[in-house]
Amino acid sequence: MNQTQGNTSECGHFVNVDSYMVLTISQEIAVAVLCFTLGAFCILENSLVLFLIFTSSHLRKKPSYLFISSLALADLLASVIFVYSFVDFHVFKKPDSSSLFLFKLGGVITSFTASLGSLLLTAFDRYICIHKPSAYKSTVTQRRAILALVVLWAITLIIAYLPLMGWNCCALKSKCSELFPLIDKDYLCTWICVVLILLLAIFYAYIYVFWKARKHQQGMKSYQVQPGKAKMRMDIMLAKTLVLVQTVLVTCWSPVLFFMIYSLFTVLNDDVKRVFAFCSTLCLVNSMINPVIYALRTKDMRHELINKLFWCRKVLRIAGGTHNSVVDTVCDNTMQDTDGFVSSDVIILYPACNAQNHTT
Repeated sequence: MNQTQGNTSECGHFVNVDSYMVLTISQEIAVAVLCFTLGAFCILENSLVLFLIFTSSHLRKKPSYLFISSLALADLLASVIFVYSFVDFHVFKKPDSSSLFLFKLGGVITSFTASLGSLLLTAFDRYICIHKPSAYKSTVTQRRAILALVVLWAITLIIAYLPLMGWNCCALKSKCSELFPLIDKDYLCTWICVVLILLLAIFYAYIYVFWKARKHQQGMKSYQVQPGKAKMRMDIMLAKTLVLVQTVLVTCWSPVLFFMIYSLFTVLNDDVKRVFAFCSTLCLVNSMINPVIYALRTKDMRHELINKLFWCRKVLRIAGGTHNSVVDTVCDNTMQDTDGFVSSDVIILYPACNAQNHTT
């Protein structure tokens, strides 16, 4: 079958997805279990982050946490929309109209692109903080942060729904992607370029932050502000945090991007499509890990979590009239963790500029 005939078979009121249905019954079950498990953790973690931020009067006013809340919202939407669409497509194989299919796919593209965009804004926030710390508060204001998020989500929505607005292989009678029904290859190539630009910008920002932080630590050593052993420990923690941030991004996104790029130049067999289907769930893993790396590791978020745990303990004591050792242990352990040695998150994930906001 040539490409024109392939396009014709896909186009119509209902999407013909026979050539994309490559999973066996056991693989469909594995995909469903994997998606529902990862999706449940994503929803719980990102809901917790949004709850902690928006129930805190001081956190929701900070630009840094507005970016983190945007990241959590995007990852929350990704977990819901991706799991529903992915399982509906690969497991239940429910036939959709072309418009409905592109609408659902647009939701998936929106959530994951907004997630990467929010990561970029978070990285850019750290970049400005460590590049021009004295001008940080006047540069990164709440109003500008909200404006940046509005622009980000608007651009993301436009890009995601271009196929629904006409940039698809049926409307253009062009080459269809072998990985996504109705998706024009030129559109897929464009979206890949957008993702690569976002990832490269994130990498650059965090490498620069690490370099400046390490240079700052060396300056502190010359003034004997920190002992040599403590300084070495800080350098190791900075390196570990940087490696963690970049390893997660590379691990979760590189397999999917590789198969997408590969599909632009060659015909894919069913085995490759099966591998791509499972690799796609790595993007969901990224949404599950993001709250831990960018939110729950920061000192302010841990303090907010402690406050909520103490509140829960107080409610349980009043309701039951008994001592809840489990909640006490969690609170005590978390408090000890936040009062310990300053972590690399303070510099890379939550720079000192943000701490200045406590005084205002």
